[in-house]
Amino acid sequence: MAIGYLLIQARTAHDAVPLGGVHVKILGERGESLYDLITDENGETGKVPLETLDKSFSQNEYYSGLPYKSYNVMAQKEGFDMIYVTQIPIYEGETAVQPLMLVPMEQRQTRPGQSKIFVGKPAVAMQETRSQEGQEESPQVLRQVVIPNPITVHLGAPGSYASNVQVSFPDYVKNVASSEIYPTWPEASLRANIYAIITFALNRVFTEWYTAKGYDYDITNSTAYDQYFVYGRPIYESISRVVDDIFNEYVRRQGQNAPYFTSFCNGSTVRCDGMSQWGTVSLAENGYTPLQILRYYYPNDVEIVEAQAVANVPSSYPGTALREGSTGLDVQTIQTYLNRIRRNYPAIPVIRDPEGTFGESTKAAVTKFQSIFGLAADGIVGKSTWYKISSLYTAVTRLAELDSEGTSLGIGTVPPSSVLRQGARGQDVITLQYLLDVISEYYPTVPAPAQDGIFGGGTQRAVTAFQNAVRLAPDGIVGPATWKKLYEVYRGIGTNVPGQNGSSSGSGSGGSGTTTPPGTGGGVQEYVVKAGDSLWLIAQRFHTTVDAIKSLNGLTTNLLNVGQVLKIPAAQSAPYVEYTVRSGDTLWLLSRRYDTTVDAIKQLNGLTSDMLSIGQVLKIPVR
Repeated sequence: MAIGYLLIQARTAHDAVPLGGVHVKILGERGESLYDLITDENGETGKVPLETLDKSFSQNEYYSGLPYKSYNVMAQKEGFDMIYVTQIPIYEGETAVQPLMLVPMEQRQTRPGQSKIFVGKPAVAMQETRSQEGQEESPQVLRQVVIPNPITVHLGAPGSYASNVQVSFPDYVKNVASSEIYPTWPEASLRANIYAIITFALNRVFTEWYTAKGYDYDITNSTAYDQYFVYGRPIYESISRVVDDIFNEYVRRQGQNAPYFTSFCNGSTVRCDGMSQWGTVSLAENGYTPLQILRYYYPNDVEIVEAQAVANVPSSYPGTALREGSTGLDVQTIQTYLNRIRRNYPAIPVIRDPEGTFGESTKAAVTKFQSIFGLAADGIVGKSTWYKISSLYTAVTRLAELDSEGTSLGIGTVPPSSVLRQGARGQDVITLQYLLDVISEYYPTVPAPAQDGIFGGGTQRAVTAFQNAVRLAPDGIVGPATWKKLYEVYRGIGTNVPGQNGSSSGSGSGGSGTTTPPGTGGGVQEYVVKAGDSLWLIAQRFHTTVDAIKSLNGLTTNLLNVGQVLKIPAAQSAPYVEYTVRSGDTLWLLSRRYDTTVDAIKQLNGLTSDMLSIGQVLKIPVR
């Protein structure tokens, strides 16, 4: 009897928040219950064995059936919508890691909804023709090859009315490889196919194939035009390990910079001019290396190189693996990141080594991190571990920054009364953009708009995507119904996501921003809350702070009710919030967000230029 394995991982907010206590049922093909499991503090179940077919069937091009057995997963956690994943392929000797991205219930939602994900057979088993078109360069070609992190994927054919999702580039490649081919193939075959998948995607980005046509995505999941992607599907460990090793490498012709257009098809039921997926298996079995396989199907002068950069990571891989005995700033960076990640993943042990010294406790922390996130648990920080630690650090600090912003804005429970549409500006737009930013962490089809107080095209796309996600008319206009739903979803996140408070989103374990509150002084006046008010707006109006108002009134949350009478402290000397700079920030954007000026920020921080660094901590005056 052949056996494969299934492992469940329940997490949210780009893996920043593990979901323990999720009730998971694994069901057979006829719906019979096989396992009842509960996720642990890392959001994982144990690895469970499942009966399947011998892997030789998935290595035989001429086998006409499906070379695996399928299983279903149903998951539920209090405060979250249910999720049902069907037709999960299990292969002999392979571990399928099934992510569960549960969506928090809305405030006042009485019954959980249910989302369904259909996995089904990979593209290599399909008979649909592939008409992939592309080119090496275009008039709008980018200057350098940068790994797009995240990459935006359209869940349909080009031009179709379908949602977009944003995922990290390594996760995208793992998903596509798991959706395109069988994970039981020889490693040289896997690597050749994954190089083609990486390069195909980078070619779409480099040549701006879709964005130059006016689309708001990088690539589609249509097998007719691009490569297969099934959002929410399981990833196979054999594929995951290869991608972790090579995700920033691509194929190009010698003397050129552009990623080669690596078209492909299964080469069995579907023929094409590019690479034959089944043909790579035969070549690998005959001893071909991945590069030799690629040169068999593409020009003889293609080579494999590394991309120049990875977008949106706080620091680049130093180029040399860090291990026990290593010292220096790079070690200190990893220690800082792991100590912050540990707040969300307490199973990671405390690092007790001196800063910048890679000792036993640093190795133990690295090893546990690797085991939690499916990396080779060797305690060595190579390329894959470095980038995974960096991406997790970015995710957890992002939530902390949102928590700080929510406190500064004083988001209440009374939506603004304004109707917003493209072209609008001002404080209500900042509130809208903040709400969408928080929601985008938990709703994969909602993009995060720039928080600049201007209702532009990006904000309109985010509003439309949100309206689609919550089943409102997708008109891109924020009226009473959309405001109400925004607040209900936002409050639901605060109530139901572990570690959140009732008023804002974040890691719940300490944020990157802290407010220095002023005293209340001797003067106090009363104010009656009106529709559209928030603590932040009231604090701005009376030249005080959210914390000062809360302290004077004994408030423990930012909730406000129309008609509520508040005591307002007299204006004080300007306090400040501490803010950690992230990718995309400028002094001008921060001054708009916190209703201050560039000069005031520079003066408070002793800055002599407008240059900012990711991770830099700024004092922002609150007026």
